[in-house]
Amino acid sequence: MLVPRAETSDQVAFQDVYGSCWIGRKALMLKILSVIYKMVQNNTYATKRDIYYSDTLLFGSQSVVDNIVNDISCMLKIPRRSLHILSTTKGCIAGNLSYTEEDGIKVNCTCSATGKGVPDLNTRLLVRKLWDTCHIPIFTLMDADPHGIEIMCIYKYGSVSMSFEAHHLTVPAIRWLGLLPSDIERLNIRKDALIPLTKQDQNKLASMQKRPYMACQPMWKKEMEIMAASKMKAEIQALTSLSSDYLSRVYLPSKLQFGGWI
Repeated sequence: MLVPRAETSDQVAFQDVYGSCWIGRKALMLKILSVIYKMVQNNTYATKRDIYYSDTLLFGSQSVVDNIVNDISCMLKIPRRSLHILSTTKGCIAGNLSYTEEDGIKVNCTCSATGKGVPDLNTRLLVRKLWDTCHIPIFTLMDADPHGIEIMCIYKYGSVSMSFEAHHLTVPAIRWLGLLPSDIERLNIRKDALIPLTKQDQNKLASMQKRPYMACQPMWKKEMEIMAASKMKAEIQALTSLSSDYLSRVYLPSKLQFGGWI
């Protein structure tokens, strides 16, 4: 029986009872290319997870498949969806906005969407499409913590792993609606509704403050400085300490009406 033993940038090693068997990265790339070819020919689709589970012993780990798929997409200079490979669905959207896809399919939705954490490719594509097609402002509502700011940066500037597709995945005009670190003091949110920054949080925050694009976002940087100085973070749910419906009844309406975004 083959079991994963180690992974390097050039090869994946497997160990069995008879000794070591080395399967080169190029061979794995050819394997995935053959899967892509069959899907394109048959007009079918699969997730990266599907490909990994088609031969877990061969690939060794999900990250091997993820990295090779990204390499193929970059090498061929085409978006991943053109390879007929999809991300596992995790986003959520609901409401009464509708638009028509390029293939004529009409989609009913709204301009309220969530990637349920770090946004998947489909959620980012949808948000970009809404911005391109409807020419509407895009706002982000995030937890006031380093992880929330990171998610917002992915929507605006893209992720490292998908940097070669950033030009059609990002929304450069995105605005930070909340929860802002300055809101915590302004609204006098109770201390027991806040969470101390961990050492990992502090390191991540310091790292983000040094990113080149932050020089173009002085107000974002100021909010991050407020967070760093307070050493506290807050989830959106902290607003319920003011009242159970404060977010929907007061916070969002007043922010949108009076321009409380940056």
